[in-house]
Amino acid sequence: MKLLNKKNILSFFTFLFVLATAIIAFAEGEEAEHVSRFASTFWALVPPVIAIVLALITKEVYSSLFVGILSGALLYANFNFETAMNHMLVDGFIASLSDSWNVGILIFLVILGAIVALMNKAGGSAAFGRWASTRIKSKFGAQCATIALGVLIFIDDYFNCLTVGSVMRPVTDKFKISRAKLAYLIDATAAPICIIAPISSWAAAVAGFAEGSGMNGLELFIRAIPYNFYALLTIVMMFTLAFMKFEFGPMKQHEANAENGDLFSSKDAEMFKALENDNPDSKGKVIDLVLPVIVLIITCVIGMIYTGGFFSGTNFVDAFAGSDASVGLVIGSSVALVFTIIYMFARRVLTFKECMDCVPEGFKAMVPAIMILTFAWTLKAMTDSLGAADYIAALVQGSAAGLVNFLPAIVFLVACVLAFASGTSWGTFGILIPIVVAAFGGFNSEITIIAVSACMAGAVCGDHCSPISDTTIMASAGSQSNHINHVNTQLPYAITIAIISFVCYLIAAFIQNAFVLLPIGIILTVGTLFVIKKITTKKA
Repeated sequence: MKLLNKKNILSFFTFLFVLATAIIAFAEGEEAEHVSRFASTFWALVPPVIAIVLALITKEVYSSLFVGILSGALLYANFNFETAMNHMLVDGFIASLSDSWNVGILIFLVILGAIVALMNKAGGSAAFGRWASTRIKSKFGAQCATIALGVLIFIDDYFNCLTVGSVMRPVTDKFKISRAKLAYLIDATAAPICIIAPISSWAAAVAGFAEGSGMNGLELFIRAIPYNFYALLTIVMMFTLAFMKFEFGPMKQHEANAENGDLFSSKDAEMFKALENDNPDSKGKVIDLVLPVIVLIITCVIGMIYTGGFFSGTNFVDAFAGSDASVGLVIGSSVALVFTIIYMFARRVLTFKECMDCVPEGFKAMVPAIMILTFAWTLKAMTDSLGAADYIAALVQGSAAGLVNFLPAIVFLVACVLAFASGTSWGTFGILIPIVVAAFGGFNSEITIIAVSACMAGAVCGDHCSPISDTTIMASAGSQSNHINHVNTQLPYAITIAIISFVCYLIAAFIQNAFVLLPIGIILTVGTLFVIKKITTKKA
């Protein structure tokens, strides 16, 4: 009986080996002409939807993203396990981490984390918090200062998120503003500001996508700014909420918790507190935070225009438009890091060893953001391989016929969905802007400009809402807050402005004038918030 069992076991493993060999051989034979039967269909959008829904339900972002990635790989491989694993690991994780743009962003994150750790260790952040508290007298003032700083740093959304977060955390903590609210203020002044700033990495991207369509891309971008209702009304909403002193949705509970001393409202609060390594006994001064940040801004701008050929004779605007933001930010932040170390050592607020210890500390602070970004990029690779872009393009082109006047509203919705599912604004621009231009046959009408603006606004809206968006991830990293908390609390605010923006684009079919449409949007925003406040107050 024992021998029989051994034979059975041996036969079973032999069968498994033969089966595995056959599967691999079949997969290798199929690899030459692999075609997914789910490509360019609705199924291409399923993996990111799975990841997003799971993240919102389970509050576990890493496992949710992995399930989404795995589902995308299986759909691509027609559920062939070996092909799916190869696609996920080689074309997904490895390709994402070997992409030069992505690597540049990760290096920038680590360097910025090290600079922030140096400022904290030297006591610069604490000193700035004490200085600001003598000049900023209220919670309203702290929120306005955060918004104002976010508006001023319009060059790049990544840079905006991390810089505003590191500078304003001591101030918002002082006035008991929750980290979730800080993350919202950062996120709402990152992409929405960059998409209406003519000199920004986003303007350069949009101009590049529109350049081959018969018009100067930068001119198109500038003409579209007054119609970018989502970006402009988001700014209006932030100031209105601060002035009216109320919150709604999950944010209301987070702010109530902050008033009672719990700024984080999450189980991982201790991890974030450990990263706030201020030294209360240090000789830190406000200049120890302000000077490194100023140097960082200057060097990053120089780094970006350098990559665009400014020092080779290209004018400033063209250099900025043609810059490589990833490389430019790495160059600028590297110079700023060296300067900060030399400065802190020369000022004798930190020893050389303490300066060096801050480098791995900064790396640790950015590990959650790096992991989420890696997963998000891999999920995007899976979605791209399934032809999500082709599916959306066909959808938009199919709806364009006969609905020209209502196309801005349609484009806005489609851009929202695509950016939400893919987590990328720039990818959405690249897909939709050429389609929108082709639908109108040129740039000669005002409705064309409105439609292009709707594309940009919808892309930013979807990016703003999506938990797999790199900007949303950066906002969580900059505020040192739980990522899912940030997404949950931000979603009702973003959806409110999205609905108002959609109404404005519907009206734009009949009133093609920004000077009329924008005031209507502002009135709708303020009125909606007033009604929400009345309703929530009555319920309370």
